[in-house]
Amino acid sequence: MEHEATVEGVGVGVDDEGTGTPVVLLRARGEIVPIFVSSDQAQSMQLAIDGEPFERPLTHDLLVEMVAEFGGAIDRVRIDDLADGTFYAKIDAEQYTEDRRRDVVFDARPSDSIAVALRVDCPIVVSDEVVDQAGRSPEQFEPEDDDPGF
Repeated sequence: MEHEATVEGVGVGVDDEGTGTPVVLLRARGEIVPIFVSSDQAQSMQLAIDGEPFERPLTHDLLVEMVAEFGGAIDRVRIDDLADGTFYAKIDAEQYTEDRRRDVVFDARPSDSIAVALRVDCPIVVSDEVVDQAGRSPEQFEPEDDDPGF
């Protein structure tokens, strides 16, 4: 089963080594799924969340423009697997040529998928298996009184 997710925020989390690493927080099925991302990906997501255009198109902006120019549309993104600490995702798209629709699925990194979804305002869904493995209680992400949070 899949659950629609919302992006709760992009910030800095602490990874297994104790260092600050960019993280995107997805809320699905009432739980928070943290996904560590690169700083470039985090910046791209935050710009999309804030609705701030960058001086020049970022890679995700370019991808969205190219898909549209070729008669396509992005329908949704799926965070559908987690193996050995690595998240996996798919981008579901469609293309119209000569009045015919063709469904297309692209394998993608979750960070790219989320950054694209934020630009086209399409659903982000997370599988039960991923939430079961990586989901955390929202209370774990609330800053303590003496903690500035992200």
